[in-house]
Amino acid sequence: MRIGIDLGGTTVKAALCKEDGTLLRKQSAATPTGNAPALCAAMKRLALGLCSEEGIAPETVTSIGIGVPGSFDKASCTLKFGTNLGMNNVSFAGAFRPEFSCPVQLDNDANCAALGEVTAGAAKGAKNMVMITLGTGVGGGVIIDGRLYTGCNGIAGELGHIVIRQRGEPCGCGRQGCLEAYASASALVRFAERALAQGRESILRKQAGGLNAKMICDAVDAGDALARELFDEYCVNLSCGLANLINIFQPETIVLGGGLAGYGEKLLEPLRRLTHPQTFRGDDKNTVITCALLGNDAGLIGAAML
Repeated sequence: MRIGIDLGGTTVKAALCKEDGTLLRKQSAATPTGNAPALCAAMKRLALGLCSEEGIAPETVTSIGIGVPGSFDKASCTLKFGTNLGMNNVSFAGAFRPEFSCPVQLDNDANCAALGEVTAGAAKGAKNMVMITLGTGVGGGVIIDGRLYTGCNGIAGELGHIVIRQRGEPCGCGRQGCLEAYASASALVRFAERALAQGRESILRKQAGGLNAKMICDAVDAGDALARELFDEYCVNLSCGLANLINIFQPETIVLGGGLAGYGEKLLEPLRRLTHPQTFRGDDKNTVITCALLGNDAGLIGAAML
């Protein structure tokens, strides 16, 4: 048995999985932000609760994996900078002892989601895949020959920070023209707000409480001209990034996750149409572009499989 933990700024989730990634049981608790001892205790409590509910002894668990936001050191199992957690330099190596004697692994939450989707989700069975998460930012993970690729520093997979437009939009990373600055949900909203500020007419003006990406997609469905223009440009920008990734990695599958992936085939159809002409392709095998299947469970399963 394996335990996977998904550490978020609001909620910490834990799951008990079989060795093949089958999810058996999960629990969650509020994240005690700003309090490292309380966080470690909460994670251990969740792990013990899963074992108790499933009727297994903690010492039979073979691995505990944790998906974290922010920067980390894999070798020492230490969260160096916890994004939205209010704590830094937290080691999880001994957090589950003495009840659990298995090794504890740590990795980026987007990497864990990729590992989950290739283990039990949309890319199950693929040897080479790339996952892109389209949320507030653009994250991702790379699987090569069935293994998570993390590079020499253990932090590979920052796919949102490939540049698709030289001297383009400023990105939070400090560069300009990054994929994240054009293909994140927040970028889509930013471009919509900019157009409205310039006086463009749209039903989006009627949205109370601020725009979000789903509202823009709903406006596309309602036939709004500005929303359609923004969405079409969004797909052009994202397809540029996807084509770059296909040309570099030639993966069997690209899996799209995050909130915008919920638009399903309405997003996939234009992306496939725009992306494939930009790529080097084989005669009989092309990269499949699809949406994630596991939702919030992807990170849990992937963490368990680290």
